[in-house]
Amino acid sequence: MGKYVKLALAGEGGQGVQSVAGIITEAAYEEGHEALYIPNFGVEQRGGVSVAYVQIADEPIGSPKFKTADIVIALSDRAVRRTKKYVGPKTLFVYDANIQGVENDLPTNAAKILAIPAIKVAKEELHPRVFNIVIMGAVIGATQVVTVEKAKAAIEKKLGYKFEQDPKLRELNFKALERGIELVQGQV
Repeated sequence: MGKYVKLALAGEGGQGVQSVAGIITEAAYEEGHEALYIPNFGVEQRGGVSVAYVQIADEPIGSPKFKTADIVIALSDRAVRRTKKYVGPKTLFVYDANIQGVENDLPTNAAKILAIPAIKVAKEELHPRVFNIVIMGAVIGATQVVTVEKAKAAIEKKLGYKFEQDPKLRELNFKALERGIELVQGQV
């Protein structure tokens, strides 16, 4: 069997979880993989936890649902609590190190739990606007689900219109992607 990766990304509305899921899915599709992305906004719509389910495979994907993910990314305390049900013994669970008060809510059955300083890196080294791209880099660094080149091409496709207005945004987003990859290097 070839590549088959299941991702669950969750955060508060406005953190860019759905954008990242869409960009990763686009990059995987452009690499020739089967790719499926299902957004879930819950009943709150705005102001609530937003979850994105992504599956990437070398063969047709049989079902849009899955019970356990290979990687779960949780970007808020509520997202940590909501997504731990997708964790199994082979799951990498990643959350932002800035989230406080979740120590007792972290899954106990994950293969590995990794706290990364994505919010801090975005705020102090880059710009808060690219927090979600730092996360995208962490996903790619942890899974190698798509190449960096295809990820950059997918970012360009999604945000190219913004880059035309402000070319510095391209460099900022690409730097955020690479910084996210660095955050998980040697830890997974």
